[in-house]
Amino acid sequence: MHAVARRPDRGSAGGEEIALLTDFYQLTMLQAYWREEMHDEAVFSLFVRRLPRSRNYLLACGLDDALAYLEQLRFPPAALEHLGTYKELSAGFLDWLAELRFTGDVHAVQEGTPVFAGEPILEVVASLPEAQFVETFVMNQVHLQTVLASKAARIVEAAGGRAVIDFGLRRMHGAEAGLKAARAFYIAGVVATSNVLAGRAYGVPVTGTMAHSYVQAHDEEIEAFRAFAELYPGTILLVDTYDTRQGIEKVLQLAREMGERFAVRGIRLDSGDLAALAFEARRVLDDAGLDSVEIFASGGLDESEIAALVEAGAPIAGFGVGTAMGVSRDAPAIDLAYKLTAYAGRGRVKLSPGKPILPGRKQVFRVEERGIAIRDILARADEEPAGRPLLEKVMARGARLPAGRLPLESARERARDEIGRLPERIRTLGPADPPYPVEISPALADYRAEVVEALTESRAGEAVR
Repeated sequence: MHAVARRPDRGSAGGEEIALLTDFYQLTMLQAYWREEMHDEAVFSLFVRRLPRSRNYLLACGLDDALAYLEQLRFPPAALEHLGTYKELSAGFLDWLAELRFTGDVHAVQEGTPVFAGEPILEVVASLPEAQFVETFVMNQVHLQTVLASKAARIVEAAGGRAVIDFGLRRMHGAEAGLKAARAFYIAGVVATSNVLAGRAYGVPVTGTMAHSYVQAHDEEIEAFRAFAELYPGTILLVDTYDTRQGIEKVLQLAREMGERFAVRGIRLDSGDLAALAFEARRVLDDAGLDSVEIFASGGLDESEIAALVEAGAPIAGFGVGTAMGVSRDAPAIDLAYKLTAYAGRGRVKLSPGKPILPGRKQVFRVEERGIAIRDILARADEEPAGRPLLEKVMARGARLPAGRLPLESARERARDEIGRLPERIRTLGPADPPYPVEISPALADYRAEVVEALTESRAGEAVR
């Protein structure tokens, strides 16, 4: 495996016309707000209604791209020209849209923070049109990256300290997903990626071995190994193209040929009974005095298979993980919502069955004992601290604050620390029993009851009229 030099973390929200990457109804609502002069302050909360059955927690990710988008939001002439082709949008509205910028505040949990159902990942405080319009893009970025970071965290946990490498680019759902995934995986604890552009864009370490096609392209397997080892000292050789046991013997042959020049770092097993092959390979290598040659495994692995290999004590130093992590195969979507919780100084709720909303701005307090989280308290934003507050102000008046510029390495360190603070039952792969408790503070519960009562009375009055 060959790492390239790291570059500074550089996120990007997209091209000049990124404002068009939205749902059309955001524009029609925006025009309606403009026409009705509804520009008072609004609060929107982004949260997950419920966790997937296979998740005990989610790892928040995607904030960096969301904030970059908010900073850059504008409609350039070409975008406005395109919007002018829609009969629903008036010329006056488009003139107003040309001046639209995001000028609000954002409160968010930092990337790499475990979150639970109902807890705000971020809250947007801005004029109603601004806060409403950004919904689609912000949800898109936070959803994708939180899904993938959460999956990667499980795989890293299953690996038990062994290296996990991202091999998933080829089967991910599009180029941008592959790029954002590499960053999310790194935050979650994956050590490197095969994605070269992710190395360029974010400074994620890049690594790679060889494909079966390289071995196939040579007349003899030993020729392929010889050429690669000469060109790349410290490389990892893929030994299962034809027969894994014979492939390992070819590595021994190469070691004898090269003598002191032999610097192969490891072998990679990509098929078959990985545990049995790893034990046999370790024995053969050690007997030949090649105890420094490590064993890596790949081949459709997910966290359950990795956990089984680790539990069996298989002598595997690291895992290359592709599709299962790249598309979060078992839980490819989460029930993420972005909902209005206050407007013009009044709390707002929905009464739809199964879709409760807690009104107003909120804070999440994580209560810990001896460094281990025991419960979260979801409270009103102005309540006295009942634990460690998780939501920080990361943007003010449309500009990022220092808290909104968490470097990639810091996000990675935060994830490692925050996951380490979770109870062991929450970090396990199976369903936690009991689940992690999230309590609603009495003040927030009372406030919701007040808002619901006022709304119910208002609707009753409308019915009478």
